[in-house]
Amino acid sequence: MTNFMRSSGQALAVIAIFLFTSGMSTRPLLVQGSVDEAPRAVSICQAIAGRKNRPQAQPVNGEPVERNHVRFTYVTHSTYFVETAGGVTIATDYNGYIGFRDPPTVATMNKAHSSHWTASPDPAIEYVLTGWNPEGDGPIKHSLVVGDAYVRNVTTDIRSVFSGFEKDGNSIFIFEVAGLCIGHLGHLHHELDDSHIAAIGRLDVVMVPVDGGLTIGHESMSGIVKRLRASVILPMHRRGSSIGSFLNLFGADFAHEFRNSDNLTLSLRTLPDQPTIIVLNGV
Repeated sequence: MTNFMRSSGQALAVIAIFLFTSGMSTRPLLVQGSVDEAPRAVSICQAIAGRKNRPQAQPVNGEPVERNHVRFTYVTHSTYFVETAGGVTIATDYNGYIGFRDPPTVATMNKAHSSHWTASPDPAIEYVLTGWNPEGDGPIKHSLVVGDAYVRNVTTDIRSVFSGFEKDGNSIFIFEVAGLCIGHLGHLHHELDDSHIAAIGRLDVVMVPVDGGLTIGHESMSGIVKRLRASVILPMHRRGSSIGSFLNLFGADFAHEFRNSDNLTLSLRTLPDQPTIIVLNGV
């Protein structure tokens, strides 16, 4: 099963690169089910979702994102602002603050601490996606296409304020844009098992908390990063801990860079050959 999953993931990556290099669209692929079903979006990373349409938006900073590229801007704490060429904007672990920017198209939230969510999101946000089920009846499930982005989630557990763990209290959100598979681990409180890895699928870019304790320790987090095998690792959630103690857990197989800018733009073609931890300004 493991070999099959690995082979399938490699095949999906080859398909994505073919679509990019051949000039074909890397928007989510749609397939028709039965005659009574709406078209469904097929994930190049792992999953299947229903399709929703939205009008195209203008990138928040007025600078359009180049076709087949994605822009990542570090805002604060666990919030990255992700912009697509189609004008979709996504704020991760949104707590109400995104700086001097227009409201995002999509806001994801997790509830471990108040710095990762808000009870009063901007009403202009089209899609507010909680990482937990507000109804408390099983895990929350998100699977939607927004413009040129496909958004889904994989739930994990969080430590309870009383004792033990609260099941499905956090979500790892996955964004599929321009052929890239992008993950945000949220406020992760435990290591990932095989079922999580399978549900997440291939990741090219992953945003990871590096506080070393409020989520999980640096050694556990470095093991998760190595297992996910993303090309670009973007640290976040650094609560006073030294970024060096996290970086020191990675050997020669990983490169690391400190950037003077708070943003970077990536595409399938510009992914580094060697897995690289990129620390943006402000982290």
